[in-house]
Amino acid sequence: MIILGLILLIVGIIANIPILTTIGIILIIVGAVLWILGAMGREVGGRRHYY
Repeated sequence: MIILGLILLIVGIIANIPILTTIGIILIIVGAVLWILGAMGREVGGRRHYY
């Protein structure tokens, strides 16, 4: 999710499309939160590990 967010962020900046930039930032933040929760050992969405 973080990689997809980075790709959308870069494409949005290069192509000057604000909605892609916004979606990219949101995906990066959500991916980072899920990654941190998974690293702490908490179950995310019923899964012990988030991949």
